[in-house]
Amino acid sequence: MKPLKHTLLLLITIISFTSCDFLDDYTGGPTPDKKPLIIAHRGAQSLLPEHTLQGYVKAIELGADFIEPDLVLTKDGHLVVRHEPMLSGTTNVADLPEFTNLKTTKELDGKMVTDWFAIDFTLAQIKTLKARQAFGSRPKDFDDQFDIPTFEEVILLAKKQSIKGGKTIGIYPEIKHPLFHNNFFGTHVMENKLLYTLKKAGLNRKNAPVFVQCFEVEPLQYINSKSPVKLVQLISTYNINKDGSLDYNVPSGDFISYGSPFDFYSNGDSRTYEFFTTEEGMKFTATYADGIGPWKPFIISYKTEESGELTLLPATDFISLAHKNNLLVHPYTFRNENTQWSGGNPEREYHLFFDAGVDGLFTDYTDEAVKALETWRD
Repeated sequence: MKPLKHTLLLLITIISFTSCDFLDDYTGGPTPDKKPLIIAHRGAQSLLPEHTLQGYVKAIELGADFIEPDLVLTKDGHLVVRHEPMLSGTTNVADLPEFTNLKTTKELDGKMVTDWFAIDFTLAQIKTLKARQAFGSRPKDFDDQFDIPTFEEVILLAKKQSIKGGKTIGIYPEIKHPLFHNNFFGTHVMENKLLYTLKKAGLNRKNAPVFVQCFEVEPLQYINSKSPVKLVQLISTYNINKDGSLDYNVPSGDFISYGSPFDFYSNGDSRTYEFFTTEEGMKFTATYADGIGPWKPFIISYKTEESGELTLLPATDFISLAHKNNLLVHPYTFRNENTQWSGGNPEREYHLFFDAGVDGLFTDYTDEAVKALETWRD
């Protein structure tokens, strides 16, 4: 009886697990009752070290609809979850003498950077590192306790948490600097690794609870040609001018990707991210993507008065243009520490952007975003 009972339990577990995407009609837009999505930016980043399994679990407990893993490649070709290819800002790598010789200088999106790069570490070596809080003003109580997860581990966690909580938890991976990584591995290797992992997990389909995002353009176009998975074009700007206009001019020696898609720049294309704010740019984006992910001032900017006081400007036509071209809009990043929009009242900031018509947003403070959504709907 015991072997039979064990077999039956195993079969039930497998059936439950493989059918964990139980909302088969899920589209990844606003939730079924039209609420904007709450996307946990790098996990529960305000409480725990970012991009850790523990942080993702916490974000889900706080009410996130999606969790965001940023993806970089290891030396032996594994997708691991870090905000950047550089490791010193979010791990204890600098304290480990066995890795002293792996500190190098590389060019990343036009800037020379000296650090420890994930691309020089095997997965086994990455697994000896521990995560640290990236923000100096946030709790460091859990530094050096949590491992660096792989993309596969995050997918598995999302599936298990979906079953446990009875709510589909989506994943929102960002492929970081694919041109940089593919210069080491070969054309489209990073994109193919992503597609392989999604397919293996049963998530390489249009109605899967998945968005793939990137600041570069060609990698998304490539993925679109190979997969029906939902895609989001990220856009940024270097600075906000005093009058509230956006400045795309990146000083020499800084990251070109602050103002332009790096693949555009590398191919001699002079278009900046400003292009994506135009009717032409939105139509272009809609040929390969399902959504667009702007920094907040693309939607609501602010001007700096002579006194230094900040004045919020009316919402731009960004969202209406995006929606006209059937693009979802998911702005980033909502942080209590950034008071330009909130004036010290985060709920007010969330309400501003919900009123503007966003389809979802990235937040470091998932619980506050969830509460603000509830009060906005009331």
